[in-house]
Amino acid sequence: MVSAASSSAIPGRRVALLTLGCARNEVDSEELAARLHADGWQVSTDGEGADVVLVNTCGFVEKAKQDSIQTLMAAADTGAKVVAAGCMAERYGRELADSLPEAEAVLSFDDYPDISARLDAVLAGDKITAHTPRDRRELLPLTPVARQRSAVVVPGHATAGARPAGGTLVADEHTPAHLRQVLRRRLDSGPVASLKLASGCDRRCAFCAIPAFRGAFVSRTPDELLAEAEWLAGSGVRELVLVSENSTSYGKDLGDPRLLEKLLPQLAAIDGIVRVRASYLQPAETRPGLVEAIATTPGVAAYFDLSFQHSSEPVLRRMRRFGSTDRFLELLATVREFTPEAGARSNFIVGFPGETRSDVDELVRFVSAARLDAIGMFDYSDEDGTEAANLPGKVSAATVKRRYDRLSALADELCSQRAEERLGSTVEVLVDSVQDGVLEGRAAHQAPEVDGSTTLVAPAEGGVDLAVLRPGDLVRATVTGTEGVDLIAVPEEMISAAPRRAG
Repeated sequence: MVSAASSSAIPGRRVALLTLGCARNEVDSEELAARLHADGWQVSTDGEGADVVLVNTCGFVEKAKQDSIQTLMAAADTGAKVVAAGCMAERYGRELADSLPEAEAVLSFDDYPDISARLDAVLAGDKITAHTPRDRRELLPLTPVARQRSAVVVPGHATAGARPAGGTLVADEHTPAHLRQVLRRRLDSGPVASLKLASGCDRRCAFCAIPAFRGAFVSRTPDELLAEAEWLAGSGVRELVLVSENSTSYGKDLGDPRLLEKLLPQLAAIDGIVRVRASYLQPAETRPGLVEAIATTPGVAAYFDLSFQHSSEPVLRRMRRFGSTDRFLELLATVREFTPEAGARSNFIVGFPGETRSDVDELVRFVSAARLDAIGMFDYSDEDGTEAANLPGKVSAATVKRRYDRLSALADELCSQRAEERLGSTVEVLVDSVQDGVLEGRAAHQAPEVDGSTTLVAPAEGGVDLAVLRPGDLVRATVTGTEGVDLIAVPEEMISAAPRRAG
């Protein structure tokens, strides 16, 4: 059996890991936690009493960057040494270090394999020179199938070949994945966990800066994913959320662009896992076989997280994206031919350069017909290094706000109506939490944190006794009410009880 052991543990070092942004960042933080724990650090998510606060930042859009800066500055008030890592740190490097003296160090993804040594240096008062940012797409071969052999650091992908800092890892790249140590340490104990399918993106959307600092698309191998999924199931996880920058591309660099269709049933068959959810689907790559696999595979949520971004063809072309209102409605119709109750969500940008009133009307036509369960609406802003930042035809800030307010209000109304369509229907609810007698969970069309939730209430008679339910239980329930996108449901039948742990 392989193992990771600390060779230079210094008792008493405490680090708090604070994670901002998306679920992919959460996985990266758990890789960092595993490396630090293996080298003797006491790892928590509470800055109180920590020697170092390590902030895994988000650098996606301006608001996320401001949240990251405020978190770094607040962490400095605790008296701990503050270190910035993650997307914003990778994206701005030295510039961030120069403008934010509250941070003792700004680290790159390249520092992750040696994260313990970096934090030791910070505690010792050593100066760590911040990196000069570079386009990480240039670090990997252009040919996707050649990328697996690259030694480039990709957060969330580390396995046996990547040694925890200072540790002794008795395994190499030739060791089968099921015999390697999973380089991950959970930072919460909930019944849901993200599983990173891949990192990076090969698309060239004009508004998006992510590929420049996350790099080109790289898949993790199925054996790595299955081994990590089994490990997560063993820790009490009941729902796996598959995350990446573009899940529909999974497998193209492994020689099989339809690998996700094959992986889904294998993940769903893992003992203890009751739901697998795919996210981050690109409409242009959402092929019929994948739609069928997601809609019909037992144990896989019939849930379609489709990144439409807009529906007006002129805007989509300027964004360097494909599709149209009619193409997208056809895709949703195909989904509902398989599973009428399937969940669907999407994100949209309003105010993109060149957007006209007619384009906005077209977007209104789409969202009004699409019957989406959840909509994320974003107001466009220029992002450093993107093609869109230099496009002509900028929409004034006042007009962007007006369009954003209009579309956001419409989205709220439409999603509430979609929730009301589910009144009287039967849903399968995974219990997320039980607190002060309130049971919160999610139906199959509700992803964690972004799509609303389902509150379970006591049946008038019969059904399932709420007192026996615990996080991780999966129940069949009848929808009796709605509050916006949230549902209220009565549990009728236990489908799968989570294992009860001693104590």
